[in-house]
Amino acid sequence: SMKIGEEITALKNVTINEPFFPGHFPYHPVMPGVLIVEAMAQAAAILSFKTMGVKPSDDSVYYFAGIDSARFKKPVSPGDQIILNVKIDRILKGIWKYSGVARVDGTIVAEAQMMCILKAIDKKEK
Repeated sequence: SMKIGEEITALKNVTINEPFFPGHFPYHPVMPGVLIVEAMAQAAAILSFKTMGVKPSDDSVYYFAGIDSARFKKPVSPGDQIILNVKIDRILKGIWKYSGVARVDGTIVAEAQMMCILKAIDKKEK
């Protein structure tokens, strides 16, 4: 669900087929925390594009500008369903600040403050 200009809630089903599980960790599969934060950032990007009323295109890219206060409270394993909630805290000079929380079965597994920026791509011919 989404409230344009405010927040988004997204869902990620975690399956054993994810390519990172064989190495992280072979006998105790755990989803890497950085990928949980990346999932929050992807949800944030969808919210931002919808809020701006534009679609992603090949002439711009949406970058992470910062991650603060990232906390990983509980491991996420195959079979878990992550509910991601991301709220826009503020938009200032093209920098978007968000608060993100990831939950499994109602329990917080990760949270972070994030900053992202939309930048034009220089398409000069080489």
